[in-house]
Amino acid sequence: MKKLIRFIKDWTLPVAIAVGSACYLTFYWVPALVAVGDVLAPVFDMIFPLSVFLTLFVTFCKVDYHQMLPHRWHAGVLVAQLLLIAVNIGIILWVQDDAEQKTLWEAVLTCIIGPSASAAPVVVGKLGGNISTMTTYTLLSALASAVLIPLVFPILEQTVHVDFLSAFLIILEKVAVVLLLPLVLGWLVQHYLHALHRRIVSMPNLSFYFWAISLSITTGITVKNIVHSDATVLLLLLIAAATFVLCFVQFGIGRSIGRCLGEEINAGQALFQKNTALSIWVAYMYLNPVASVGAGCYVLWQNIINSVEIWQERKKQERFPK
Repeated sequence: MKKLIRFIKDWTLPVAIAVGSACYLTFYWVPALVAVGDVLAPVFDMIFPLSVFLTLFVTFCKVDYHQMLPHRWHAGVLVAQLLLIAVNIGIILWVQDDAEQKTLWEAVLTCIIGPSASAAPVVVGKLGGNISTMTTYTLLSALASAVLIPLVFPILEQTVHVDFLSAFLIILEKVAVVLLLPLVLGWLVQHYLHALHRRIVSMPNLSFYFWAISLSITTGITVKNIVHSDATVLLLLLIAAATFVLCFVQFGIGRSIGRCLGEEINAGQALFQKNTALSIWVAYMYLNPVASVGAGCYVLWQNIINSVEIWQERKKQERFPK
């Protein structure tokens, strides 16, 4: 039993992915459980936003708000994101007469243009990075994506008519409310509820486990989207492979920028770790819905990489304790 608990603690994210996948597939393959799944669906719909909120609230209770200032690496990562978007748009326009290739590259684009993941500060904290500057970048990234998405997608899909201001406000609302409310509450707890703050800070892995709950639910949704997709198996495999490569491309570029500008951990996570829930929504709203599979695959790849990073950091701390 102790070994099992230790294994779950060491590999929380892969376990969450496995649980989410197994739960959905069990309800999908066992006809007797369909009715139970229909009853539980709204329960999970409530649990998911609550777990995301608690993840960020606990994280923001540990933020040093005096350090939440713009840094050079913020600009470097945003410029890299813009360049990757420009390259991707060029490829999509080049292959636009081939429907499958266009869908493939649109799936890749959703994983580039999306904002940094709301939970990125959680991983940065586990890796020994700066939670405060990462939180600042998460807010800046949300604003940048709210501007870019309604500008870019009408170029790619001529049949889509997007009112820029409406789309900007909808996207900003989707990410800002999730970020700003726990940020404000975290500040209030730090300054006025000192006993609660001490209690939260005394549990360093609390936000990580809340995030694992969110990841498990997200994985189940991802598997559902893949199972019910009407795309060919070849296209689904190509999307999975392309987003896998993209993970390493964005991770490598981000780390390289961070090494030059003094924030390697933060910059790597900032460019690589994406808000895939928003990317999936964007694909359904403005692109071919099959493109949403890209963000679904990306969330699996990025969390496997996160798991390896956290494992390496844990081994490093065991070898060289502070």
